[in-house]
Amino acid sequence: MKRLVCALLVFCLLLPMIAQAETTYEKYTVSFFGSFDTVISIIGYAQSMSTFEEVTAKAQERFHYYHQLFDIYNQYGELHNLWYVNQEAAKAPVQVPSELFSLLQYAKEMYGPSLEMVNIALGTVLAIWHQAREDSELDPERAYLPELAELEAANLHTDLDDLILDADASTVFFQDPFMQLDVGAVAKGYATELVARQLLQGPMPSFAINAGGNVRLGNPPLDGRANWGVAVQDPDGFALADPNSDVMDTLFLHNTSVVTSGDYQRYYIYQGERYHHIISPDTLMPPQYFRSVTIITEDSGYADLLSTTLFLMPYEEGAEFVGNLPGVDAIWILNDRSMRMTDGIKDKAKSQGVTNPAQP
Repeated sequence: MKRLVCALLVFCLLLPMIAQAETTYEKYTVSFFGSFDTVISIIGYAQSMSTFEEVTAKAQERFHYYHQLFDIYNQYGELHNLWYVNQEAAKAPVQVPSELFSLLQYAKEMYGPSLEMVNIALGTVLAIWHQAREDSELDPERAYLPELAELEAANLHTDLDDLILDADASTVFFQDPFMQLDVGAVAKGYATELVARQLLQGPMPSFAINAGGNVRLGNPPLDGRANWGVAVQDPDGFALADPNSDVMDTLFLHNTSVVTSGDYQRYYIYQGERYHHIISPDTLMPPQYFRSVTIITEDSGYADLLSTTLFLMPYEEGAEFVGNLPGVDAIWILNDRSMRMTDGIKDKAKSQGVTNPAQP
């Protein structure tokens, strides 16, 4: 009996030592600019700074690679990126890296009756708007809108059926010699999802990536909270101002994506009106339904596609559409700055009285 008491006493004395020996995690943050022309931030809980630096260095490397691969404006050595595809694929099939082929295949497969608002073959139309925006930003006094006739002529070359993908050979071919691809509505989210999956398989699965409005969350933060807090940005806020003054709402989430499309980042002013970069394939003009639409769903690439799709739909149509999608929620900020959200996200929103509980 005395031996048992002594053994119990020794065990109790050892408990504090065992607790101290348990693995501890620290919060680290890094930001970098250049990939996808935006600031990308990664917050993570890692066992050491060296682990965090190793993990995020690989993430930055992948973001940089995907930026070059999906870029339509620049050539990078011998890389068969999307710029190269747009230059060469009407002449003969172009073999491309697997990640680019998979992105094009995904975007083409997703296009259809439900996602016909996002057509990666709209490049000829988007290029005209891009040029108008650049010219108008350089010389605001001579700002202009593209001619509708020019847009309609370009729209004759946007049939996605003319994009021929050969999975066995990993090649891309344009049946229409004037076709141009633009993956701006999906590329950043798609790349973010690829990086997130890499992080989830590594030594730092507790993370939050913010890629310029594309937020991808990993496992819950290792500081006792059950969820990450993700801000829904005020469209009239300033990115470098006090964060608390730029927030319309806060969502408490983990292992999901929060992706926003809005009129407040890439736009120009013509005759007192704002003309943003999200163009409707129906009207060939930027719609004025909302200031922003935020999608909450697990896959960041899917969320990117959906945020653009809903931004191009009137509210009633978009609400009905997203209501039929399992695992998807949305938040709309209307032109009068009022906010609407699907029922499924209300139990995660601070505006609905929700707080961020501690982990059980």
